[in-house]
Amino acid sequence: TLFNMGSISKVYVAASIMLLVDEGKVALDRPVTTYLPEFKMADARFKDITVRMLLNHSSGLPGTEGSNSFGFHYNNKLQQETLSTLVRARLKHAPGAMSPYCNDGFTLAEMIVERVSGQKYPEFLKENIFTPLGLKNTGVSVGEIKGKLAAAYYDPKTGKMHPLEALSVLGAGGLSTTPSELCRFADTFSAANKLFKKDSLAEMKKAQPNPFSDKLRRPAFSFGLGWDLTGLPRYDAAGIQVLGKTGGTGDYSSMLFTVPDKRISVAVIAAGPHSSAMIIALDILDAVLVEKKLIAPEEKPVPVPVAARKLPQAETAFSGYYGNGSDLFQVEFDQDKDQVVLSRFDGKEKTTLGTYVYNQGYYYRDNQKDSSAYFTALAGQDYFVNCIDSLKIDAISAQKIVPIAKAPRLKIDLDGKQWLRRNAYPDEGFIVQGAYLTTSHLYQELPGYVEFMGIKKIETPEFAGMPFDAIRDQTELTLFDRNGATWAWVSDMLYSPVESAAALKAGKNSVTIGSEGYNEWLAAKEGLVLSFTKPKNGRVIVFSADGTTTYDSALDTGETYAAKGSYIELGGYAHDVLSVEARVPAQ
Repeated sequence: TLFNMGSISKVYVAASIMLLVDEGKVALDRPVTTYLPEFKMADARFKDITVRMLLNHSSGLPGTEGSNSFGFHYNNKLQQETLSTLVRARLKHAPGAMSPYCNDGFTLAEMIVERVSGQKYPEFLKENIFTPLGLKNTGVSVGEIKGKLAAAYYDPKTGKMHPLEALSVLGAGGLSTTPSELCRFADTFSAANKLFKKDSLAEMKKAQPNPFSDKLRRPAFSFGLGWDLTGLPRYDAAGIQVLGKTGGTGDYSSMLFTVPDKRISVAVIAAGPHSSAMIIALDILDAVLVEKKLIAPEEKPVPVPVAARKLPQAETAFSGYYGNGSDLFQVEFDQDKDQVVLSRFDGKEKTTLGTYVYNQGYYYRDNQKDSSAYFTALAGQDYFVNCIDSLKIDAISAQKIVPIAKAPRLKIDLDGKQWLRRNAYPDEGFIVQGAYLTTSHLYQELPGYVEFMGIKKIETPEFAGMPFDAIRDQTELTLFDRNGATWAWVSDMLYSPVESAAALKAGKNSVTIGSEGYNEWLAAKEGLVLSFTKPKNGRVIVFSADGTTTYDSALDTGETYAAKGSYIELGGYAHDVLSVEARVPAQ
């Protein structure tokens, strides 16, 4: 049974690059532009990005091409769309300076494999990895494979089966496999290696440190070439190297661990985005290593609430606002109660996420020993760091935001303004539907910043860029004029103001998709019962006023009710005609 493996695919594209290194066709420390001269950015430092930096997350690229990369069919325009997004983009840090997780580097690596080998990436994989290793059930996403059994995902809220998922970012996360074939692939990094020359095998198993790697209290994720982990403290102490890689898509989740020197591998893969695959795989690995007497059993103490201690005065300097790319948080130190309150902040309201008590340099959420964090100042920046106790490693989860006293104003007022996504293909996946109908905000408490699909730093009247250096998956905002209105690019996602939606009227409403292929919108000014006529590849999605999906033709059939304030998104390809028949419901 096939499952999408998600980001474990990154190890396969790293392996592909190393096979080309073995042939003398690629050098890890040569610039990416050596192999992809069309790769350009609006930041001159892009010329310093090397192939190695693509594979160890240290390139400085913003993060992820999310538009039309998750769906029900392969998007053969994805590579060009990624280049088109990057040509407008800046870097969030100097190449090689640090390693916040980055998907787009692996899409560029996939392009290098194709350019240098002269083969399509799936063909290269089949000839050079799948066939030599006997991987008969590993390939592109389950949505693109015909005639084989695939595990489907059922929405637990509705019981409805999702269409089989296809990812177009093959190098970053688009492959499928079985658990046993994941283990067989992992075994090639052991003495059973059938793929690599000796030096390349050693390189694939090495940690790829950067100047930021050892700045946290405990080890951070020890990125390798494609790997998330090239060691874990518990096993390192016993002289055992563990390689590990997580994977997650909209509909699947996975984890792969391997101990190359002992030829032990564990793979867990599931339909469903929240399967705890990593925890399950780690428990299995630990049990196997204990059973083989390679490590001693780990004593797990009885959980005891952490006693609150006095908050140090010096720590209160860490109070303020923090962001992680998608969310904004407020950190407040309450010295009267000796606790820290962490709240999610949307510019208007705060929602308390948890309270932390202090004890010996760490903060414990709800007094729980296994939920610890700390603040640290590094290179002039303040960070909030989570302790991942199951792995005994630390990870930056948010970065402090410094208000800007004299910031430029954007060309239009974005506070409370609603926007509609316009470049969604009709077969785009459910994972990005939360971005279809969105609202931008300004922050009175944080002058110089705007919230528009993540917080951004205002730099010119038309542009707001990435405010963080150590946070993954950030986006940039570009405002531009189109047909007398201001539209917006949020990196790879295109938006028009909500006023661009035509009014839905009782009777027949026909919509023609324009030559650019942009999806169209209708706005319901009253409650109406709707039925739809669309081409085979068309799509209709109904959103309530708050952005909740109430109908999706990819899952639903028949008529539906659209309440007043609803928006109807109609997707298709150039010149497709879709119609909505609307009637007032019987009273």
